[in-house]
Amino acid sequence: MGGDQAAVLAYRLGWTAVRRLPAAAAYRLFDTIADVMHRRGGKGVERMRANYARVRPELRADELDALVRAGLRSYLRYWCESFRLPDRTAEELAASVRVIGDGPPREALDAGRGVVCFLGHLGNWDTVGAWATHHLAPVTTVAERLRPEEVYERFVAYRESLGMTILPLTGGQAPFRALVRTVHDGGLVPLLADRDLTDSGVEVSLCGHPARMAGGPAALALATGAPLHPVTVTYERRQPRTGGALGRRPGPTAYGVVLTFGPAVAVPDGGTRAEQIVAMTQACADYLGATLREHTEDWHMMQRVFVADGIR
Repeated sequence: MGGDQAAVLAYRLGWTAVRRLPAAAAYRLFDTIADVMHRRGGKGVERMRANYARVRPELRADELDALVRAGLRSYLRYWCESFRLPDRTAEELAASVRVIGDGPPREALDAGRGVVCFLGHLGNWDTVGAWATHHLAPVTTVAERLRPEEVYERFVAYRESLGMTILPLTGGQAPFRALVRTVHDGGLVPLLADRDLTDSGVEVSLCGHPARMAGGPAALALATGAPLHPVTVTYERRQPRTGGALGRRPGPTAYGVVLTFGPAVAVPDGGTRAEQIVAMTQACADYLGATLREHTEDWHMMQRVFVADGIR
């Protein structure tokens, strides 16, 4: 079976078989997959290890290895939850997402002003996107075009079934104008930006290391006058409702999602537009970096981010 065929089959199984499993069994299965990935290693796992090592340079080798295992479990938890997400109600989403700092963006949206958010590949951004569509404002965002095409189309259909509007990063009209219209119409635009997908990103310092991130959120905020909020999404461990110690393999209710809106980033006085974009993106990177140090395992970054690793 070719790689593309295998990918399509895997995603089909995810959207069908995993949704039919009891929740506890599904989470145990994905924990097991994560542990197998950890033992086998591979390019993506080693890239995660290298990224974590830059963020947490104080860790010993065994501590870093344990963190990578936890990161893979968090990453596979994202997939398990995402496959099962279409079956969740608005009430279930509200119960599973704890929101911090949503007052200012909610006030702006209620007043008819659009809001731009800078997100990292943290936690489960699909869950909070679905939550936001039900409980804050409809989400419009940009998706990387995956290969094979059928997988990309399934991702788009899946996210649109959750109420989001998805614009392709490539292979169609440039999304920036559509995003500007969305913001002018009072929409909510969260953008994954901790990795440069366009080769035209800006260089910032992330946890003390030069890195490249997308300048799109800052550029969109400048073009529209909308507030730009750095946003983080992490998991939190919850005690069972019956009390007592958590088991070795916690069930699905043992974890919740924490959605945190940081303060709106100030627009620098003076400077060129390019300089303002860099400064605003750096402010987002600083906010993100603090969360990466505290919740490293929830950063599902298995690609190159740092300049020293060959990003140009």
